[in-house]
Amino acid sequence: METTNKTPRRAKRGVGEPFIWVTAVGLSLGMLMVVGLLALILVNGTAVFWPDRVEQVNIRAESPFELRGKKVFAGRLVKKQDRILQDIEAREAAERAGVWPQEFQYFVGNKDAYGLSFFYIDGAAIAAREQPRDIAQLERLEYGDAFGYFVGLRLKDGATIPAGDPNFLPQLRALNREVNERREELSRIEKGQIGRINHQLQRLALRQKEAGNDAAALAPIEAERQELQTRYETLAKTAGELRARQSENQLVYRLPAGDERTLPLGQLIDFRFPNQLGFFERTSVFLHGIWKFLSEEPREANTEGGVFPAIFGTFVMTLLMSIAVTPFGILAAIYLREYAKQGVFVRSVRIAVNNLAGVPSIVFGVFGLGFFVYFVGGTIDSLFYSASLPTPTFGTGGILWASLTLALMTVPVVIVATEEALSSISRGMREASLACGASKWQTMQRIVLPAAVPGILTGLILAMARGAGEVAPLMLVGVVKLAPNLPLDMTFPFFHLERKFMHLGFHIYDLGFQSPDSEAAKPMVFATTALLIGLVIVLNLGAILLRERLRRKYALGAF
Repeated sequence: METTNKTPRRAKRGVGEPFIWVTAVGLSLGMLMVVGLLALILVNGTAVFWPDRVEQVNIRAESPFELRGKKVFAGRLVKKQDRILQDIEAREAAERAGVWPQEFQYFVGNKDAYGLSFFYIDGAAIAAREQPRDIAQLERLEYGDAFGYFVGLRLKDGATIPAGDPNFLPQLRALNREVNERREELSRIEKGQIGRINHQLQRLALRQKEAGNDAAALAPIEAERQELQTRYETLAKTAGELRARQSENQLVYRLPAGDERTLPLGQLIDFRFPNQLGFFERTSVFLHGIWKFLSEEPREANTEGGVFPAIFGTFVMTLLMSIAVTPFGILAAIYLREYAKQGVFVRSVRIAVNNLAGVPSIVFGVFGLGFFVYFVGGTIDSLFYSASLPTPTFGTGGILWASLTLALMTVPVVIVATEEALSSISRGMREASLACGASKWQTMQRIVLPAAVPGILTGLILAMARGAGEVAPLMLVGVVKLAPNLPLDMTFPFFHLERKFMHLGFHIYDLGFQSPDSEAAKPMVFATTALLIGLVIVLNLGAILLRERLRRKYALGAF
C-alpha cells in the first residue's frame, strides 16, 4: 500500500512580524510617556526645596518697569522665556536680527511690601544682575519669604545690636531657636492640653443637657466643669504669656531698594544666606526642606509649610477603605463563584458588578452623601447623640463615610479579581480535598482560599490605587481644605471616625484651582503630586510583597 508523507505548509516568512514591531513600539512609547511624566513631576516637585541663588536686579531708569515705584529688587530667578510679541513689525524685526527678546520671572517674596510674590520683567529693561553674598532669605510665618539685608536686632531691654557686630548672627540664631521652641510649646498647649479640655467641656455640656433639672446629677457635672474651667484659664494665661514673649525682640532688615522693615522674631521661622551656601550646605537645606514638607502643617492658604495632615488622612482613609472592601468583596465573590446556582440571576449580578466599575466616581459621592451621611449618620445621631442635636456628629461628612463610599466604589474590582483567582485553582486540588473527606467549606477555607490569596491581593492593590487617588466623591463626604484636628489623637476614644480630614488628592485640587496665588501654588502642586504617587507606590508595594510571599508559599499547589 502506497503511503504519502504530507508535511504542513510553511507559513510565509515574515508574515505578522510588522505587527509585532508595532506592538513593541507602542509599548515602548507608553513606557517612555509614563517615565517622562514621573520624571517631570519629580523634578518640578523637588526643585521647590532646592535653595537657589538670589539675584539683585537693577532696572534701567528709562524703562517703564518698576516694582512698587522702585527700580531695584531681589529675588530668585524662576523662569526665562521668549517674549510674546503682539506687534507684527517688532516680530519681523526680531526674526531679521536673529535675536528674540526675552523676559524673566522672579520670585521676589516680600509680599507684605510688594503685594505680590512673582514679578515678570522684560530682559531689555534690566540694567544689571548681581548675586550679593550678604543678602538674606527670611522664612516667615506670614506673607511668605522675604529677601533683604540685615540692619540689626532690637532687644526687649531696648538694646540694639547692629548687623556688623560680631555677636549679631550668634544672638540672632539663639533667639530664633528660642522662639521656635516657644512656638512648639504653644502648639502643645493650645492644640493638645487646651484642645482636650475643650473636648471634655463639650461632653459635660451634653451631659448637662441630658440631666435637665436634676440637681443631684447636675452638682458633680458643675464641679467638674469648674475644675476644667480653672485649668483652661491657667493654660490660656500661660499661652498668652508665651505669645507675648514672641514679639519681645525684633529683627530690622532693609529691602534692596533701601526701605527698612521690622519683623518680630516670633514670625521668623528660619533664615539663611543663599549666595554663601556650598553644594553640601545646599543639600542639607534641601533635605531639611523635604522633612519639613512631610512633617509640618500647611500655612499661607496651603501654599507653604507641610502636608502632614493630608498624608495622615490619605493613609488612614485608604487603610479603612481596604479593611471595609476586602471582606465584602471576597465574600460576594465566593458566593457567586462557589455557592450560587449559575443562571440568569447570577449572570445579571455579574453584569451589574462589571457595570458598577464604570460608574463615574462623583455618582458614588452623591450616593455616599445621601445614604451614609444623611441616612445612616442621621440615624446614629438621633439614636445615640440626640443631646448634641441639631449639631450633627455622624450626620455630616467624616473619614468613616469617605472610606465606606470609596469601598463601595472599589468593591467591583475586588469581586472580579477574587472570582478570577478562585477560577484559576485547579479542579484536582478541590477533588483531592473532597476525596479525603473534607467538606466543601473546609476545602474552600484550607485549600482554595490560601491558594487564591495572591490573586485576591491583586484586586486589593488595584482598589487601593484607585481609591487613594480619588477626589470627586471625597468632596461630598468629608474632605476639607484644612482640618484642625487629626482623626487619631490622644483624646478618648482616640480614633474619631466622625472627623473631617485632609487628603493629598484634594490638596492638589485646592492648590491648583482654588489658591489665591497660583504662581506660588504651582511648585507645591508638583511636590504634592509626587508625594501622592509615592504614597500609593508604598501602599501597593507592601501588598505586592505580601502577595509574592504567599505566591511562593503556595507555588506547589498548581502541580
